[in-house]
Amino acid sequence: QVQLVESGGGLVQAGGSLRLSCAASGRTFSRYDMGWFRQAPGKEREFVAAISWSGGSTYVADSVKGRFTISRDNAKSTVYLQMNSLKPEDTAVYYCAAKPGGAVVPGIGQYDYWGQGTQVTVSS
Repeated sequence: QVQLVESGGGLVQAGGSLRLSCAASGRTFSRYDMGWFRQAPGKEREFVAAISWSGGSTYVADSVKGRFTISRDNAKSTVYLQMNSLKPEDTAVYYCAAKPGGAVVPGIGQYDYWGQGTQVTVSS
């Protein structure tokens, strides 16, 4: 089992920045690829970004490319999502997720463990 706890969400004005953190506990963090997903009200959960177990490979959704950056610190068992130039359409609950290391993929069904989510609200 891997337990994931997100933090760092909040209310920010359009154009602002936030950094989300996801702290992992349980099994060896460095063996897992990590992903960030989001779900806006009335919409399906969607992929945002993913990073390989080593941090050497990342994959970012086109909708956030150039604005969001995913990174990880295996010594701290934490994955981050730096969000810049935020837009109102980025408003959602953001979830981190983990899957056994193998390939950096966007598919929700590929991830075995999920956090509870953190709310991000971007005002116009």
